[in-house]
Amino acid sequence: MEKLKVGIIGPGNIGIDLMMKIKRSPYLELKCVVNIKESEGLDIARGFGADASAGGVDYMIANHPDLDIVFDSTSAAAHAAAAPKLKAAGYFTIDLTPAAVGQYCVPTVNLVEGMLNADNVNMVTCAGQATVPIVAAINKASDVVYAEVVSSISSKSAGPGTRANIDEFTVTTRKALEEVGGADKAKVIIVLNPAEPPIFMRNTIYTKVKDTNLDAIKESVHNAVKELNQFVPGYKILLEPIIQDDIVTTMIQVEGLGDYLPVYSGNLDIITSAAIYTAERRAQHLAGGSR
Repeated sequence: MEKLKVGIIGPGNIGIDLMMKIKRSPYLELKCVVNIKESEGLDIARGFGADASAGGVDYMIANHPDLDIVFDSTSAAAHAAAAPKLKAAGYFTIDLTPAAVGQYCVPTVNLVEGMLNADNVNMVTCAGQATVPIVAAINKASDVVYAEVVSSISSKSAGPGTRANIDEFTVTTRKALEEVGGADKAKVIIVLNPAEPPIFMRNTIYTKVKDTNLDAIKESVHNAVKELNQFVPGYKILLEPIIQDDIVTTMIQVEGLGDYLPVYSGNLDIITSAAIYTAERRAQHLAGGSR
């Protein structure tokens, strides 16, 4: 099948990692990358043969109206400003910022055909992609009353965009734990760890449950991990669900593929992999295939 033409807004850490993954995709072809200033990311895009410009969103719309998919990896504020223009241009936009303009998309939990026909889907956050599937799995088995997530990532893996969006990061992740994961209430804490050597992304997930059937919880969590391993092979359980009274504790670690930043940057890899997975499902959908 003919590859879909894609563009990227914001060639920072996330945008460059997307380029690496698009390069090996059998469904996607990189055509355009834009930024608001010249940067290393634009030079890398030119090296991949893409049209790269510091002219921003307006340049992309004026010169590449035929893009099938646009990835936005800028910031929450920048995406909120650009979203109306992208919609008017008729693009299918995959938003990797915590702007939450479109419907939350955590592929293994709620990616359905209707979402692939929307104009804008939001990939939540890296912590959302890592923890919502586990909360959803526990909720499926035992009804989660409250979820609390502590997400630790290497300071080196947090670029300027991530640091500028910490407030939006925690709010969007919490909402996704409730709206997609199914927790009645949720709380999120993020830690940027400066340790050397850099640590892998690790997430500790506490859930207060109504049904304390631990075997059912474990089975549901392992099934969720298998689903995620389709596109994040380095996602694994560090601590199997354990229970004390009605509190279930689970720990997971995410090792990245090392496409752009080193493998400790699983936080980068899980959100870009989820975005590429969603884009490829749209390509299959448009070609008449199944999800």
